[in-house]
Amino acid sequence: MAGLGERIQQADWKKEKHVPVIECPDEVQPDEFFEVKTTLGKAVAHPNTTEHHIRWITLYYHGEGENFPLQLGRFEFTAHGEHATGANKGPAYTNHSGVCSVKLAKSGTLLAAAYCNIHGLWEYSKPITVQ
Repeated sequence: MAGLGERIQQADWKKEKHVPVIECPDEVQPDEFFEVKTTLGKAVAHPNTTEHHIRWITLYYHGEGENFPLQLGRFEFTAHGEHATGANKGPAYTNHSGVCSVKLAKSGTLLAAAYCNIHGLWEYSKPITVQ
């Protein structure tokens, strides 16, 4: 049986609408907060409908030399136009993006995982340098 790692998909976010994107500086100062935005569908729009939507994006940091990544934030999106009168007739939609402030003591990699209710798990990573 295949493990979870074999089920996580990767692609170029500029061509694939399911790949999460991490937006932040490439270099940061040690122990100073900076903003990290995680989003999806930046270059190719992803639907946000009752039938096809992103349920969550989770942001991780894996420090150089560390054994395991640390979860920095989790953004859940729970309004996709559902309504008692039918799909996509509701008054509220949540957009698949989240922002958090982070400070790091050393360089490493930021990783984002996103879940589409139809197309499964997708990931993206971005190195970050602490100087």
